[in-house]
Amino acid sequence: MHISSGRWVYGLLLSLLTAFLWGILPIKLKQVLQTMDPVTVTWYRLMVSGGVLFAYLAFVKRLPSFTGLGRRNIGLVLLAVAGLVGNYVCYLFGLKLVSPGTAQLVIQMGPILLLLGSVFIFKERFTLTQGIGLAILLAGFGMFFNQRLEELLTSLSQYTAGVLITLLAAAVWTFYALGQKQLLTVWNSVQVMMLIYLLCALVLTPWAHPLEVLQLSPLQGWLLLACCLNTLVAYGAFAEALAHWEASRVSATLAITPLVTFGAVAVAAQIWPDYVPKEEINGLGYTGAMIVVLGSALTALGPSILAGWRARRLRIAGQH
Repeated sequence: MHISSGRWVYGLLLSLLTAFLWGILPIKLKQVLQTMDPVTVTWYRLMVSGGVLFAYLAFVKRLPSFTGLGRRNIGLVLLAVAGLVGNYVCYLFGLKLVSPGTAQLVIQMGPILLLLGSVFIFKERFTLTQGIGLAILLAGFGMFFNQRLEELLTSLSQYTAGVLITLLAAAVWTFYALGQKQLLTVWNSVQVMMLIYLLCALVLTPWAHPLEVLQLSPLQGWLLLACCLNTLVAYGAFAEALAHWEASRVSATLAITPLVTFGAVAVAAQIWPDYVPKEEINGLGYTGAMIVVLGSALTALGPSILAGWRARRLRIAGQH
């Protein structure tokens, strides 16, 4: 079992860097999607990220070995590829229909669905604290969508379709996460990501239109490159954060990602109003977003809170 280094300040800073990079990503993607279709954007992100990782692994002579892989692990690779392709593409289709902040908040359901999937598939324990966190999160979503709740529940408008597609992106991400988690017993994280990225790009190749990049404005071209590199840097910071801090605390810190997006949109809308529109959300909606983040963080920290409570009880019992 992996034990963190204990350098929690370093882990916290890396987690905040990841949250920042993931938070500003949908703003950049939204601009690129004005000219390029979601499949092609995803293809470029995967090809660049996978290509850089392939070059790195080839340079250090650590390319993954496929000898004795077995049917089970091949199935896990296919599961992870299908999950990541579905996640990336569905997220971008959803992002075309809703605002960056809304997309980033809805995608927060990914880790929650993974947690529920682990409870049913791996029979992992679901604590009372996690249940409270999930209830808070759902209440927060109700507050966030207060202006459009009737629209979401009674009609299939463009906004409703965008929310549902983004929710689908969160759901299929769980298949990728479950597959990748098991593949880490065969290869290290960099090898797994390189393989998955390149296979995902290969799957999307028949539907990608690489020459669309020539239609991008110079600004959009730089933003596309930034989106590609964002995947690499954010993932590297995330993986390194896990080496120095407990996974539950890293996950709880990453729950602030939607707030980063809302803040970045507010700043960008002031500086570049012609490019980035303001979020059309009222005060109750912003309060709901913060409650969603609180519920997500509480759900992630549930096992740690329970373990700390038990340890405290044992210490008290030992003193008597």
